[in-house]
Amino acid sequence: MLFLMTDQHRVDTLGAYGNPHVRTPNLDRLAAEGTRFDSCYTPTAICTPARASLLTGAAPFRHKLLANYERNVGYLEDLADDQFTFAGQLRSQGYHLGLMGKWHGGVRRTAADYGFEGPDLAGWHNPVDHPDYLAHLEEHGLPGYAISDRMRGTTPNGSPGNLLAARLHQPVEATFEYYLASRTIEMLHRFAEAEQGGDGAPFFLATHFFGPHLPYILPDAYFDLYDPGLVDLPASVGETFAGKPPVQSNYSKLWAFDTMPIEESRKLIAVYWGYVTLIDEQIGRILDCVRELGLDERTAVCFTADHGEFTGAHRLHDKGPAMYEDIYRIPGLLRVPGGPTGQVRDEFVSLTDFTATILELAGSDPAPAVDSRSLLPLARGEHPEWDEHHLAEYHGHHFPYPQRMLRTRRYKLVVNPESHNELYDLQTDPDELLNRYEHPELRGVRRELTHRLYHLLRERGDNFFHWMTPMYDVPTDYDTTLSSFEKEDADPPRSAGEPR
Repeated sequence: MLFLMTDQHRVDTLGAYGNPHVRTPNLDRLAAEGTRFDSCYTPTAICTPARASLLTGAAPFRHKLLANYERNVGYLEDLADDQFTFAGQLRSQGYHLGLMGKWHGGVRRTAADYGFEGPDLAGWHNPVDHPDYLAHLEEHGLPGYAISDRMRGTTPNGSPGNLLAARLHQPVEATFEYYLASRTIEMLHRFAEAEQGGDGAPFFLATHFFGPHLPYILPDAYFDLYDPGLVDLPASVGETFAGKPPVQSNYSKLWAFDTMPIEESRKLIAVYWGYVTLIDEQIGRILDCVRELGLDERTAVCFTADHGEFTGAHRLHDKGPAMYEDIYRIPGLLRVPGGPTGQVRDEFVSLTDFTATILELAGSDPAPAVDSRSLLPLARGEHPEWDEHHLAEYHGHHFPYPQRMLRTRRYKLVVNPESHNELYDLQTDPDELLNRYEHPELRGVRRELTHRLYHLLRERGDNFFHWMTPMYDVPTDYDTTLSSFEKEDADPPRSAGEPR
């Protein structure tokens, strides 16, 4: 199995998903040779919790790794010692496990602790000071990392904003992306040799690119690859935040969108496109190696991302406490040897579903992945019963901020306990500019979605439903105060040893 993953990757940057400008021939080819999932979503739009959900097949509220450690606000920083992971299962079946690239899966334990071979590349961005990367540069006589032309806004207190992009003074062969692909190819050769002429063990090899996560730091050939004049700004740059949770306006100030000229925003998106093309080319090198080694006919290939990116949508960058399509919808491609080609599926699938898919490909029981369904029936062209919704959650980043989202084919409901709830009609308002939660003509839709979300949360054991019980018109069948000892009709006290 080959598992390819990007970070903070917008669906609309891929040719296979309809972009007419960005060159992604290798990912487009993967889509043409397998299945493209058009309604693929992340369980949460933040790196560490999403990646922990992929590793475990469990929703974030269940595995409890809820925040990136760099901005951790008091949540757990590692998975529980007894937490099920697909890596542990595959290792018990004799698989060679490899991971090249971003881990971001905890503080105390590294990928090696879960059985993965590969250098420990910690953190949220390209670790350009890592000894293995520096050895790669020295081995090939390549220049070191240096940047200029930094792009950033100004934060409310007048400080420089977060770095969004910069020009990299290295050739493509020196980029961290090229290095990751080269090391992946080396590991592919070693695993293939072991499988074919050594111990005969199958392998699972993952390449997790750090990009196109910001900052977009690229050599000239990619920094200037796309003309900003080709860029149509997202319609949601017209966001006013009227009727929206105030946190969204606060985050807009943090990311300083309004302090940058609109021409610079176009350039930023053009550079982001260049980053996507750079990564696509490195994925092409890896896929070419699979073919050259004769592994094509017996290697499943997955491609996805942990979450999306705003790139100016809703006057935001990065991700955060807003459950818009820009950051919750992700690419999802799967090629299985012998499966249908050029297939497009519209069922709601999740990043977490790749966990059960990996387990089934390995001949394991996918049951331990409790919030995960194997995608193989869909990839085989079958039509099993499937949920007509996607359920997502968020727990905060710079500060605790709980949210739950129910996405159906037409509507999206977001519950924000500290603020305004949100309801969007994605058929008439695909850019999610108009919050219709209080609109009387959608009262019935709001009630139906609220009931549905409430029951789904109760069924899965997500205690967020306790907030909804007294606050909204939902049916209840238990003491909502959790204080039955106060009731006049409470059972009389029992003596010690008296049966219940």
